[in-house]
Amino acid sequence: MNGTYRNPVLNADWSDPDVVRVGDDFYLTASSFGRAPGLPLLHSRNLVDWTLVGHALERLEPEEEFALPQHDRGVWAPSIRHHDDRFWIFWGDPDQGVFQVNAPEIRGPWTRPHLVKAGKGLIDPCPLWDDETGEAYLVHAWARSRSGVKNRLTGHRMHPDATSLLDEGKVIVDGDRIPGWFTLEGPKLYRHDGWFWILAPAGGVETGWQGAFRSRGFFGPYEERIVLEQKDTDVNGPHQGGWVRTAAGEDWFLHFQQRGPYGRVVHLQPMRWGHGGTSRSSEAESGGGWPVLGDEGAPVAVHRRPALPAQPPAAPATDDDFPGGRYGRQWQWTANPGDGWATQHSGDGLRLSCVRSADAHDPRKLPNVLTQRLPGLPSAVETELRLDAGEPGARAGLVVLGDAFCWIGLERGADGTVRLVHRFGEAVAERERDAGVPCVAPGGRARLRIEAGPGARCRFSYDVGDGFRASGPVFAATPWRWVGALLGLFAVAPEGPGHAGSATFTRFRITPL
Repeated sequence: MNGTYRNPVLNADWSDPDVVRVGDDFYLTASSFGRAPGLPLLHSRNLVDWTLVGHALERLEPEEEFALPQHDRGVWAPSIRHHDDRFWIFWGDPDQGVFQVNAPEIRGPWTRPHLVKAGKGLIDPCPLWDDETGEAYLVHAWARSRSGVKNRLTGHRMHPDATSLLDEGKVIVDGDRIPGWFTLEGPKLYRHDGWFWILAPAGGVETGWQGAFRSRGFFGPYEERIVLEQKDTDVNGPHQGGWVRTAAGEDWFLHFQQRGPYGRVVHLQPMRWGHGGTSRSSEAESGGGWPVLGDEGAPVAVHRRPALPAQPPAAPATDDDFPGGRYGRQWQWTANPGDGWATQHSGDGLRLSCVRSADAHDPRKLPNVLTQRLPGLPSAVETELRLDAGEPGARAGLVVLGDAFCWIGLERGADGTVRLVHRFGEAVAERERDAGVPCVAPGGRARLRIEAGPGARCRFSYDVGDGFRASGPVFAATPWRWVGALLGLFAVAPEGPGHAGSATFTRFRITPL
């Protein structure tokens, strides 16, 4: 460690992060889109080492709409705040509107989602309670895919209890009026030094920059500067995150970098107040006290650690022995979970029911895939599987899931044998195809392994009792829309009557390569 840290501090898809400090503790949440549970909650005491402590959203609503995968819907770009002795999280569902949940403690109990404002295309909301005046505000962006509008931020007065908005809203920043700016979104709202501040990205997730806006009044007019951009670093599109101040007065900024199949990994930038940044308006030239992020506006790769108490190295959990059949909090279903998908029992191992489905041939369409994030560093993923299903066509496996998919696992044949199978589907494919040559799996058991190398190029192998053997060509993992590739465990069977059996996964491990 030698007093420094290296970016990214969260090297996996913790998309659209926001952060808040309460006392000596820091809490971070991120987008979860259509997966359940949603709104992950991470904790740190040094802003570098983070652990996952829970989720704020048990199920997505309306529940019936999220009974099937909705990969580009659900929870977009949340904001987390602490006000009136409660934690608050706001997010935009692009098809429904602005929601909030709140709780007295980070571990809950969290309220059910409350719809603050209904509407199509309302995304990336952020509240502000102004301690000086007692008033409350909300700012949000727009999704053109739902509303036909983008590149602007709309502001509202909000009821202090956060149950409703008090006006129809006003465009307070119009990106179309700022030369060179496009796809303005993801605003985070603050009060500092007598100004209203909006930290908001623009330019798109892969190539954009971080902007800062300030005004003496909430409804504007705002002046702007670019305060973080790629420059000559290899950190493309560094933007969209949150500012946090330590108890000692240090300022830091957490943001994401889009890394293809790895999703949006999280970087920590030092922050100070000065005269840095790139102005795009003559009005901004006259101002002082702007945020300066990173190394004079460029992302840092290695930097001095925050002046905070030492904390043992930590990261969100990945490994799981599934004690008593329970799975760890790092796992999320690809939709709202159904009854009986995973059953608890007296031993160890994840026992998944072979859920009957017309989409058994395509794991992208299955709601009953238990997933976690693909690590951002080369890693080996390994688990053991036993298939306890007599139903012909019942199968279970370990999958790399995105626009394209590839899985390895076990399948019960029409002749009653259990075979090791390896299959894939291209992004445009309607059905899976063999990626490797099937073979008999004695006792219906196998060890499964994926080596995810640089660029998320995945090599699959298996052991059915005589050591690991390679299977098929390399599979290049692909992201989903807004989401990095996922690792998943599933059990499924063709449509039909009755219980189709189960599959048991044991000793799930992810180790660096």
